[in-house]
Amino acid sequence: MAVKKSQLYSSLWASCDKLRGGMDASQYKDYILTLLFIKYVSDKYKDDPYGAIAIPDGASFENLVALKGNKNIGEEIDKLIAKLAEANNLTGIINNAHFNDESKIGKGDEMVDKLTGLIAIFQKPELDFKNNKAEDDDLIGDAYEYLMRNFATASGKSKGQFYTPAEVSRILAKVIDISNCTDKNATIYDPACGSGSLLIRAANEAPFPLAIYGQEKDISTAGLAKMNVVLHNIPSGEIHSDNTFSDPWYKDDNDDAKLRKFDYIVANPPFSMKNWMDGLKPYGRFDDYDELPPEKNGDYAWLLHIIKSMKNNTGKAAVILPHGVLFRGNAEESIRKNIIDRHLIKGIIGLPANLFYGTGIPACIIVLDKENTANRTGIFMIDASHGFIKDGDKNRLREQDIYKIVTTFNSMTEVPGFSRFVPFAEVIEKNAYNLNIPRYIDSSEKEDLQSIEAHLYGGIPQEDIDNIPHFWNVFPNLKKEIFGEYTGRKGFYKLLIQKDDVHKTITENAEFLEYNKKVNKAFEEWKAFANPILTNLKPADSNKEIILKLSEEILSKFTKLELLDKYDVYQVLLAYWNETMNDDVLLVIQDELGYKLAKITDDIKEEPKESKKSKKDSSKEKKPKEPKVIGWEGRLIPKQIVLDAFFESEQKSIEEAEEKLSQTESEFEEFVEENTEDNELSQKPEILKKFKTYEASIKSQKKTIADLKKKLDENCRKRYDTFTDTEITDLLVNRKWYKTIDQGIQNLYVTVANHFTKRIVELYERYENTLPELTAKLAEEEKEVSAHLAQMGFKL
Repeated sequence: MAVKKSQLYSSLWASCDKLRGGMDASQYKDYILTLLFIKYVSDKYKDDPYGAIAIPDGASFENLVALKGNKNIGEEIDKLIAKLAEANNLTGIINNAHFNDESKIGKGDEMVDKLTGLIAIFQKPELDFKNNKAEDDDLIGDAYEYLMRNFATASGKSKGQFYTPAEVSRILAKVIDISNCTDKNATIYDPACGSGSLLIRAANEAPFPLAIYGQEKDISTAGLAKMNVVLHNIPSGEIHSDNTFSDPWYKDDNDDAKLRKFDYIVANPPFSMKNWMDGLKPYGRFDDYDELPPEKNGDYAWLLHIIKSMKNNTGKAAVILPHGVLFRGNAEESIRKNIIDRHLIKGIIGLPANLFYGTGIPACIIVLDKENTANRTGIFMIDASHGFIKDGDKNRLREQDIYKIVTTFNSMTEVPGFSRFVPFAEVIEKNAYNLNIPRYIDSSEKEDLQSIEAHLYGGIPQEDIDNIPHFWNVFPNLKKEIFGEYTGRKGFYKLLIQKDDVHKTITENAEFLEYNKKVNKAFEEWKAFANPILTNLKPADSNKEIILKLSEEILSKFTKLELLDKYDVYQVLLAYWNETMNDDVLLVIQDELGYKLAKITDDIKEEPKESKKSKKDSSKEKKPKEPKVIGWEGRLIPKQIVLDAFFESEQKSIEEAEEKLSQTESEFEEFVEENTEDNELSQKPEILKKFKTYEASIKSQKKTIADLKKKLDENCRKRYDTFTDTEITDLLVNRKWYKTIDQGIQNLYVTVANHFTKRIVELYERYENTLPELTAKLAEEEKEVSAHLAQMGFKL
């Protein structure tokens, strides 16, 4: 049975979080992710003698299930995992979470209940991966990523460093040119690989499988990384746990005193590490430099390790570091000069603050490239610090931010206030090797200067009106409707309409309405492109290729509509794709029913609450309580879409009945209030009779409404069975997918009108009253106050 990713992930997280108890998320993650790993490898490799992971007898997920309720469950789970680890040379990698730890899991029955409950989570039918398709490998790998992201969020500032946000990982993977790799023997390396997300993202960008190598100091986090690469179907990926500075695992095959060289490197090392010199062995990292990085700050130590690990003449890398590396002085300045003079930096991308789980400080991506250094004439810089969305207490890059950064960088396109190619001469001669991005790109908003002359004599300055970007080019006649020349004052204007009528004037303007037709035309042209794709989905289709085609086309169609930012339109599509449409497309592609899956409805069930009595002995066999059905929903087509399409009159009847009930209840409340004295209803017969009449009427109306809703609900569900192919296409593609995307784009256009209105009203109110008028009004008010005080016997 095909499963929606979003439902699976949220259900998995909710179940896991429910059982966490008092344990810190940074610890609890190791237990959850280890069990998910065992479940996956058991399903995928148990009966495969040539599988990448060996599953010895007694060490499969089925053996875990057999331990449910066992009084020694924690000890037995540890033994099982140790057996699996030993069979695959993963000892010390996947067996770091100790399930028999009473200080974390609990003692006695508490441990039995909790571990039994954890195993039960992974017995859900939707987590059966025995018959995986290729796409399903993404399902389990992405589930792992989803859980890690949630655990990183829940772990707090000091313990979430094991995970690099996927949005940032995607940027690094896309700016090192790995998608154009032609060498099938190329290698990818991360010297501070954490849970492996960066490595996996980079590997996924390559046109064919490449060998990946990672090193991580924390042994528990290294275990997460090894499990992560297996779950993402890269079981041969090498992950080693040790200190990269004192004991780098990857050394030159011919010389143990030198580091191994890699084709591609991605890294998000710990910021400003203080103890990086502990046990340090140089391995030639610092041979080309006059000074060592500061003892109490390891940022440049990581950068030099990466440079030394890049293949000579061809190596490429991208590393995340704090902004300070761009401009700090002393030893770091000396090293920076050396790196700049050797033309090793291809580009720098400034990121927003507060993106990462371990720190709130702003960071940058430094892109290094040893190819064509002799011909490199400058550094391409991007200031992407303003493009993000708030997500809880963190900031998060949107799809449009990622796309804009990547496409701008890879095409080396200069965009005012966002990106610039900076010649080395400007860096060296004018700025003394200081790479601080604001020196080269002014991304600040233009200061909103006010006119003293307008404040003194009235009128709105022409300069302020002309500075409303783009609008007057698109709507030249609208300007004449709103503004007229201020009498006797050249270069100043007045509002020709009431300020409360500005929005109405804009939205009813012929030019504004005509432009909306252009927006609709662009969307219709995109639909014409999308229709053959979305109405003919086949099992061989790739959802990733589909969204790539759709997103590129929507950017193309909306590029020339200057009032709508094409990246905002792109975000509308991608946000809906990630939230809903990707799930839908995958279901159609993967399920044997295809589009006919739209006929399926599912019960919505509520899990029964376990009584305190039943919790006392989980080892006893108990007949589980059946979940309670509390409703239903269409698997592909939401119920409301079907109601709106086929049951308009029935819904209208219910609305009318509810309005009538609301009116009756209001009359009843008014009647009770009018005939109540001292909190008691009058006992007059005619009052009591009317009271009972109201009660009976309200009861009858409520029953009628309930009956109508029940009948409508039943008929709506039956209607799913009768859907024709044409109706399915209309409901799914037109009424669900296209309508939602269209509404998002229309909302952007509404926002244009709102921003336009806000600015015009702001200018009007700014200069509405001149300084002499305000002064005169103040004097009049002071006079009135003085008169009132005099009447009370006070004199100023």
